[in-house]
Amino acid sequence: MLGLGAAGVVAAPALQRVLESGLGAVADKDPTGLSGLLPNGGGFRYYSVASSVPRKSATDYRLTVDGLIDRPATYTLDRLRALPQTRLVRDVQCVTGWRVPETPFEGVRLSTLLDAAGVRPGAKAVRFTCFDGTYSESLTLDQARRPDVLVALRMQDRPVAHSHGGPVRLYVAPMYFYKSAKWLSGITVTDSVKPGYWEELGYDVDAWVGRSNGRDDAPTG
Repeated sequence: MLGLGAAGVVAAPALQRVLESGLGAVADKDPTGLSGLLPNGGGFRYYSVASSVPRKSATDYRLTVDGLIDRPATYTLDRLRALPQTRLVRDVQCVTGWRVPETPFEGVRLSTLLDAAGVRPGAKAVRFTCFDGTYSESLTLDQARRPDVLVALRMQDRPVAHSHGGPVRLYVAPMYFYKSAKWLSGITVTDSVKPGYWEELGYDVDAWVGRSNGRDDAPTG
């Protein structure tokens, strides 16, 4: 029994990775969205509003920064990795009710990219677009400059997997997880907040955990 228990401990991480990869692959090809109802070993559920999402590697991934800025830029994955990295460990809270406690995210503070871009006077918000071709999100400029908002390259202490929105996703720690756009490809500084995909369908634009969408969840921390 002790031997079987030890073998289970050794095998568990590999089995979890297989489960996550398998569910992610199913979700990528599931036009019904029903696969999003299945939890995996890491506590997450897979959501995509597109019928399929192309994969991006370090070779072909690009993140554009444009809009009301002085210095438009295009970042490769290697260029993002070369910037100072911030690690946060916070709970992840979905507006549907599930929570994954103490989840590590690591990446570049969004404020770092905005400072490098030179935000122009009159800018009020930041809009995010994704290479799934469908999803979008927005934050006010003040929200975007918070130290707990990341352009995340790592999640759960490994590179962000495709099924989790990799290779690069947004992570907005104090808000419900729909604000943390997956498959991030564009950051555009704008003069007003434009509602994102789910907000067009009725979700709150300001999605503070426990203070929006009619929910009373404990704040993430």
